[in-house]
Amino acid sequence: MKTVSNRREFLRTGFATSALLGTGSFAFLSRLPAVSAAEAKLDKSRVSFSPDIEPLVRLLEDAPRNRVLEEVAMRVKNGLNYRDVLAALLLAGMRNIQPRPVGFKFHAVLVVHSAHLASLNSPDSDRWLPIFWAIDQFKNSQARDVQEGDWTLGAVEESRVPAAHRAAEDFRSAMDAWDESAADTAAAGLARHLGAQECFELLAWYGARDFRDIGHKAIYVANTYRTLHTIGWRHAEPALRALAYGLLDRGRDGNPAQNDFAADRPYRRNVELLKEIKSGWATGKDDPAAMRAMLATLRQGTDADACRKVVELLNRGASPRSITDAIFQLAGELLMRNPGIQSLHSVTATNALHYAFQHCVTDATRRLLLLQNAAYVVLFRNNVLGAGKPSKPLIDELEPAATRTDDAAAIEEIFAHVSGDKLLAARKALAWLQGGEGRVRPFMDAAQRLIYLKGNDSHDYKFSSAALEDYFNVSPGPRERCLASSVFYLKGSGAPDTNLSRRIRDALAG
Repeated sequence: MKTVSNRREFLRTGFATSALLGTGSFAFLSRLPAVSAAEAKLDKSRVSFSPDIEPLVRLLEDAPRNRVLEEVAMRVKNGLNYRDVLAALLLAGMRNIQPRPVGFKFHAVLVVHSAHLASLNSPDSDRWLPIFWAIDQFKNSQARDVQEGDWTLGAVEESRVPAAHRAAEDFRSAMDAWDESAADTAAAGLARHLGAQECFELLAWYGARDFRDIGHKAIYVANTYRTLHTIGWRHAEPALRALAYGLLDRGRDGNPAQNDFAADRPYRRNVELLKEIKSGWATGKDDPAAMRAMLATLRQGTDADACRKVVELLNRGASPRSITDAIFQLAGELLMRNPGIQSLHSVTATNALHYAFQHCVTDATRRLLLLQNAAYVVLFRNNVLGAGKPSKPLIDELEPAATRTDDAAAIEEIFAHVSGDKLLAARKALAWLQGGEGRVRPFMDAAQRLIYLKGNDSHDYKFSSAALEDYFNVSPGPRERCLASSVFYLKGSGAPDTNLSRRIRDALAG
């Protein structure tokens, strides 16, 4: 891969005058305090905020939507740092937006980490842009929450918070029983008495438990954990309490502990099936034939078939990566075959489940996450490919199409086609990405900047952050195809700039 200095030279010389990227309109950012890569990176040792974080949260809560960006921008120019803005944004969302259903208006909270990830993936000069976009999303969701009853996270019932030695057991019991009151106080006990990793292990299990909210529960767990590591674990208690409340959302269903609902069946089956996976399963060998067999089952079988195939392949010595490569490819294929909310969430839910799989250490939890991810992507397939939906294209049969030889011109050509012929854009993206790893980052930078300018929905940020990150989660060969498939939901250069993007630029430049 090219060095950072070479990449920046390429961006400076190749894209400086590009109409596609509109870099001239971003010149004002050079006058703002820079957000360095070091500041935006995770710092797990930082566990506290500055004393003025609560006033900043109240500013976000109380400022009118038509003035909040300008108010925050003024403070940024006076030295307010990136981390405190990110922390206040998450805390304001946790306190003011009901996490039920886990989606819809609650995307303002789910997208905080996606905005942060977009910042990490951007040049230093651009890192404020997605955070200011997320502030406006919070104000929009806050207004919707007020209209729908003005939910607020209340004080915990202190007398019921379990002691350290009972916190984990009480949390499991409450979640298994779908007991909201007991889960709330147990979640407070987790935050007070257990470390971040122990909490994540528990929450990842229950985030993958049921298919209600089309994968948003797993997304909520992963994004909350990742954001807390950025802003400080000190604020875990309200975050974990809100998270437990969201994970217990059952819609209009009765208590799942006392019923047999379709959304819970894969989990109940997989809790038993994971016991059939042999020890040593995590150290198998990458096997392209196993990956192809897994992909075929994901395309044609039931969710139960897919989970049984996972067990079969692992027990034959295939690596977990052979399984996950197939899952990522089917998610990208669904997006190509029928772009929309369901196929988009096949990508974002797979990203979240895979993140949990990578970062959990408990063997049983990792087995469950792998099985649930296989089940989920088939359930998404069933939702996406209803009667009359196209059976093509297949991601592993996507043929590359020649692009221009000049790097900047090739990227501009690809994203011009995104606004018209997405399949051609994907074929050209595949050809270009197959030309070498040094082409990946410029492609991602272009995609991300177009989201800043033209993204008008939380899904634009949530999807782009997941899809771009997942390039690094997939093996060479399949990963170029997965990234190429992302153009079916990325923004093209022909889309208009949003009014919000212009307002953000004005606020930061003024």
